Amino acid sequence: MAITSAAKKSLRQSIKRKARNVKKKTKLRNLLKEVRSLIAQKKLGEVKKLLPQVYKFLDKAAKGGKLIKKNTASRTKSRISKSLNLGQK
Repeated sequence: MAITSAAKKSLRQSIKRKARNVKKKTKLRNLLKEVRSLIAQKKLGEVKKLLPQVYKFLDKAAKGGKLIKKNTASRTKSRISKSLNLGQK
C-alpha cells in the first residue's frame, strides 16, 4: 500500500485512468462489432453513416498511444474499409 501522499495520489490517478481506459476500450469494441455485423448483414448504408464515427474514435484512441497504438488503429480502419468494399461488390 502507498505510504507517502504522492504515492497515494498516484494510486488514485491510476485507478481513474484505468476506469476511463476500460470504458473507452469497451465502447471501441462495441462500435467495431456493430460495424462488422452491419457489413455481414449487407446494410451498407448504415455502415457508411457509422464509419466516420468509428474512424474518429479510432484516431482519438491512438492519439495518446495508451489505449491502442497508431498502427493498430490504421490497420483496423484499413480492414473495415476493405471489408466494406468487398461487401459492395
